[in-house]
Amino acid sequence: MHIDESFSLKGRTAIVTGALGLLGKQHCYALSEAGAYVVVCDIDEKKCCEFAKTLPYPGMGAGADITKPESVKVLRAKILDQSGKIDILVNNAAINDMFENPNTAGELSMFENYPIEMFRKSMEVNITGTFICAQVIGSEMARAGKGNIINIASTYGIVAPDQSIYKDAEGKQTFYKSAAYPVTKGAVIAFTKFLAAYWGNKGVRVNALSPGGVENNQDKYFIDNYSKRTPLGRMAKPHDYKGALVFLASDASDYMTGANLIVDGGWTAW
Repeated sequence: MHIDESFSLKGRTAIVTGALGLLGKQHCYALSEAGAYVVVCDIDEKKCCEFAKTLPYPGMGAGADITKPESVKVLRAKILDQSGKIDILVNNAAINDMFENPNTAGELSMFENYPIEMFRKSMEVNITGTFICAQVIGSEMARAGKGNIINIASTYGIVAPDQSIYKDAEGKQTFYKSAAYPVTKGAVIAFTKFLAAYWGNKGVRVNALSPGGVENNQDKYFIDNYSKRTPLGRMAKPHDYKGALVFLASDASDYMTGANLIVDGGWTAW
């Protein structure tokens, strides 16, 4: 196979969960640009359908609640009815802590004060939702004898958060990265290895992609702190992960399973 052909996704159907988020949209574009029929999946079906129309290659929008098995089963049936198969699943949907009031974010995000309700919600979406999608959609892949699951993890699933990057120019700790995101993303990496070993003999490949922080209108002090902490000297741009995603989704990575592809500007190198 020519190298160009090994990266092509023509004729394949790909699902992206959490598709309306910052990176979710970029994942959809990347797969579509490579020729895949992309299923844009998020909570709001109307917005999913609208976004699907902007993709360079024909796709479809579908609403689903990934924390509910029946909702994901309906999604699976809808895709099979439309496309007849499911080749790629990108488990991208996740919660990353947000605090509405910046004046209290520093105190509420401290581990000692972190609300258990927020922790449980992160577990439900980031871990249980990934489990459900893999179980419902991955089982169809295993039945068909082929498939590709890509779980979006994080550098914080590999190393502990550096809390110092959340200090402003005056040295005030404006925010603490909570335990919820690292714990759930670490679980995603472990789950990736489990599935890879479990379904390897069924022709289903399962890998993780661990991105670093993405610049998205954060405070200047945070962008500066993060950039100084990164060997490449900057945060990621939203499009920086498109190549890695297509690589994992395509035949270019055909002998790769159970791996965690880290794309972080060198964040975890030191």
